[in-house]
Amino acid sequence: MSTNPPLTLRVQAMRHEAQGIVSVELRDVDGRTLPEYAPGAHIDLHLGNGLVRSYSLCGAPEVRDRYVVGVLLDRNSRGGSRYVHEQLRVGSTLKIGGPRNHFELDESAPRTVLVAGGIGVTPIVCMARRLAERGRPFSMLYCARSRAEAAFADELAAHGDAVRFHFDADAGGPPDLKALLAGHPADTHFYCCGPGPMLRAFEAACEALGYTNIHIERFAADASVSSVQEGEYAVKLARTGTELHVPAGKSLLDALLEIGVEVEHSCKEGVCGSCETRVLEGEPDHRDSVLSKSERESNQTMMVCVSGCKGKRLVIDL
Repeated sequence: MSTNPPLTLRVQAMRHEAQGIVSVELRDVDGRTLPEYAPGAHIDLHLGNGLVRSYSLCGAPEVRDRYVVGVLLDRNSRGGSRYVHEQLRVGSTLKIGGPRNHFELDESAPRTVLVAGGIGVTPIVCMARRLAERGRPFSMLYCARSRAEAAFADELAAHGDAVRFHFDADAGGPPDLKALLAGHPADTHFYCCGPGPMLRAFEAACEALGYTNIHIERFAADASVSSVQEGEYAVKLARTGTELHVPAGKSLLDALLEIGVEVEHSCKEGVCGSCETRVLEGEPDHRDSVLSKSERESNQTMMVCVSGCKGKRLVIDL
């Protein structure tokens, strides 16, 4: 959960990074130092059309006067990426939430393997830069439809043999991740960010190869998981004592917003982590794509935009 108050940042620069991809450099309007972050973090952009969208930070964390994000013009855009590409301009100001990190890099790992698919390269390029700077052993596989659609490819190529590229247009199809990821020691840590089909292939390959230190980040909800539950339940807000009823088919977030409870939120799909809320009593029905298996089993927090209740009652820290 982010504890940083919203910031007002100005668009300092916008750059064409690849076909359909722009980077946006944001700086404080008064030149102040920005909150620190680690590789894998993302921020929320409060866009002028009323939408809030999360984007991974792809700049250098040690450079504290700017944030840089990369944005793909999504063919199925619901207004977020289209606004960035078609209406956002240098000099514009935006409210920014975050940074938050549910994809944090373990810099102490004996060896790291990074896998990026398309715009999923944005957090991965930050990780590769950090590992190279620290002299930590790593390798990276960068997959894209074509070289023209591969953002930050030149920067990544500068890492030499540590980075391999797979372009579907040249290879005649998607990568064989099981073959490409084989042969690593058991204590290697694996990170992957990319589209849903690639993440599923990555998880299947890692399971088949017996790898256990797996970290993924989704930028779209897992389509196999329903975002609302069928049963109804009650929720008590610990800070005020307010109790509310959440009927079947309604999200806890919507039920909270209806009674005027302000909850930070963005994606409403369980992928950004902005609505993470502490659970004090009860067992959540986790339906997000953010929390790890151990975090889910602890039942200490939940994403109220999609997760519900396995029993009849929850007490949450609101």
